[in-house]
Amino acid sequence: MVKMMDTGRIRRLALEARKGSYAPYSRFHVGAALLAEDGRVFQGCNIENAAYTPTICAERTAFFKAVSEGVRRFSAIAVAGGRADARPEDLDFCAPCGVCRQVMAEFCDLDTFQVILVRSEDDYKIYTLRQLLPEAFTPSNLE
Repeated sequence: MVKMMDTGRIRRLALEARKGSYAPYSRFHVGAALLAEDGRVFQGCNIENAAYTPTICAERTAFFKAVSEGVRRFSAIAVAGGRADARPEDLDFCAPCGVCRQVMAEFCDLDTFQVILVRSEDDYKIYTLRQLLPEAFTPSNLE
């Protein structure tokens, strides 16, 4: 399990990453902070596109940044998202989409990787990846 100190740090960084979101169409801004096993944190935000399909989620942005730098082992991700004009207390918890959950399953242990849904620094929920993706298709399916 991830230390409480680390979850606090990535919760704050996910909220910070949300500020960099480019979401002129949905106005739904998401930030993510991905904690690697070596302690490094990779932030990501959602980036929309007028053609819609090139849009990328905050979680995948963080994963792709990390993987492109050679990191392959992760402990947790914090995700914060909601309408740009919403007050923190009015936000819902923003769970990763199915595509992002599948990317997580490629690189993370289903039973130990933590997904932290953040509304504010003090209001959050923690799940394992298996709880969010119980019948994951993983690299082991191809062995």
